[in-house]
Amino acid sequence: MSENNATVYVGTRDVVSVSGDEAVTYLQGQLSQDVESLQTAMSRWSFILQPQGKVDAWFRVTRTGEHGFLLDVDPGYGEVLLTRLKRFKLRTKADLTLETWTLHAYVGQVPAGVDAPISAASADGLGTDLIGPSLGEPEGTQVDADAYEQRRIIAGIPAMGRELDESTIPAESGMVERSASFTKGCYTGQELVARVDSRGNNTPRRLRIVSGSGDIPDTRELRVGNDVAGTVTSIVRTGDGWVGLAYVKRSALEHSTLDIDGVAADVSETPVEIETS
Repeated sequence: MSENNATVYVGTRDVVSVSGDEAVTYLQGQLSQDVESLQTAMSRWSFILQPQGKVDAWFRVTRTGEHGFLLDVDPGYGEVLLTRLKRFKLRTKADLTLETWTLHAYVGQVPAGVDAPISAASADGLGTDLIGPSLGEPEGTQVDADAYEQRRIIAGIPAMGRELDESTIPAESGMVERSASFTKGCYTGQELVARVDSRGNNTPRRLRIVSGSGDIPDTRELRVGNDVAGTVTSIVRTGDGWVGLAYVKRSALEHSTLDIDGVAADVSETPVEIETS
């Protein structure tokens, strides 16, 4: 193994392969993202929605050729994505398969010569994700799942099953601008997304980064006085405290701090500087 000063997290991603003569037109009518304009080896983030517009899955779509795409989603949610895709496929000429592939999530120098079916910027924009059925031994300093989770939360990136589920309105997550096209034409469930473009974001809650010092609070309720102002959905330890993601009610968004378990929690819309060691 050659020297590499990068850090790398080794994990997995569920990957749905979509291929066939009608793969492009089918995905164009189901995904919030514009897949027709994707060039080979390009990736974008996308939602796939319920007919009522709430989230079924959030994932990255990568074009592999004229009629081929790879959709990678958080571990454990590939079956959700596959089932949703099959629901509206009917007689479409597109083949769907699901596998679990290895993830090497790099921050820093990506090793040269690695042939990964998916090689794309990470969701937080800080590194590069290499994803494939077999990637060999990673180069660089390996970090554990806790460090990788810290990185996700500090950057404000939602996770399936935590911040995103079948009850989530896409605009609540803050991921619409990067995950949807407002010019591509119709797709299933687009109405709630289209409202963001035409009316602005008026959802009843928004995803925010919250942080504080000391031990992780026992409660997950954020408050303004006696009123519940939000709910923490993910939380991890940091060097001298904790950081989390929370859905905050629209009525409390003007507050830069909220109360949690009797102590102050700082609230931020954008990635925060946190001491992690």
